[in-house]
Amino acid sequence: MSSQRTPSAAADAASTRRATRTAALRALAVVALVVALDQLSKHLLESSLRSGEESKLIPGVALVNTRNRGIAFGVQPGSGLLVSVVIVLALLALLVYFLRNATRPLIWLPTGLLFGGAIGNVIDRVREGAVTDFIKLPLGWPPFNLADASITVGVILLVALVGRDDATRRRARTQTARSGDGRAGAEHSGESRLRG
Repeated sequence: MSSQRTPSAAADAASTRRATRTAALRALAVVALVVALDQLSKHLLESSLRSGEESKLIPGVALVNTRNRGIAFGVQPGSGLLVSVVIVLALLALLVYFLRNATRPLIWLPTGLLFGGAIGNVIDRVREGAVTDFIKLPLGWPPFNLADASITVGVILLVALVGRDDATRRRARTQTARSGDGRAGAEHSGESRLRG
């Protein structure tokens, strides 16, 4: 048997590489946009509010200038080393998932949002040892920033996309099984008629 690919297999592989490259470029564009907006918003906040200061933005929403040494939304897991390890492991897992599923429709969007949010907060950690949070909602919700919001939206989109794709695959398998059962039944009934 020859190890050479058939023309259609080569075309499929080229198409997959092209789709992966396009998805990666789109994800990188989202990363760049999220990081730029996150860092710009933090810079504008820090230049207009002193540390610990608060200013009402709209009813129920305030701007604050606060620092967070935890992961997100004030979650404090402990040491900075633990936070860094958790972030690196999560990003590696996401990268592997993305590379294996880059041809899935829209998978680049949550991937870009998640990486962009993580990078935005990592820049703060490297520069200041803590993340700048500035959006304060009512009911005691911990202050957060655009990077945190990007991560949250990214997780929601990723779960929705994976759930949608899994549901689509289950439906396709069910339809294939039903059509296979129908063909088997028709073949059985044809054989019975031939015997009779």
